Amino acid sequence: MTDSDDFEDLQKTYPGAGSYRFGGNQAQCEKLLKLVRAGKKTANCEALREFAQEPDALPKPGRCDIATLWDGTPTLITRTVSVQNIRFCDVTAEQARMESDLPLDDWRMMQQKHFSKSGGFDPEMLLVFETFEVVEDLRDRL
Repeated sequence: MTDSDDFEDLQKTYPGAGSYRFGGNQAQCEKLLKLVRAGKKTANCEALREFAQEPDALPKPGRCDIATLWDGTPTLITRTVSVQNIRFCDVTAEQARMESDLPLDDWRMMQQKHFSKSGGFDPEMLLVFETFEVVEDLRDRL
């Protein structure tokens, strides 16, 4: 699935779907996609501030979105199950595991580095915490 016709077909099958990719680089993207496919990553989180300019990009329960490879090739369809605004300091061990398959302290350290590089970190900062399920693995269409 690499050409624009395939992407348009996905938009017809999953109306309103946005596209996104996991991680901040290709290696992270590949690692996180493996965790999703293994059922070990079932959540995403991002700073609420990241949606200030594009509020329509906020995840919405029931909406399907297209996860892509680092190069933009569609690879998975996910459906948002739930969305919660939560302070960084209130994220639980279970939520950290769902988001990264890491223990809470490791998750906090990793995310603090990420947020410090992308707009600033505050333990009280609001996060958008989304749980999702895989609807379709596009590798199956090959």
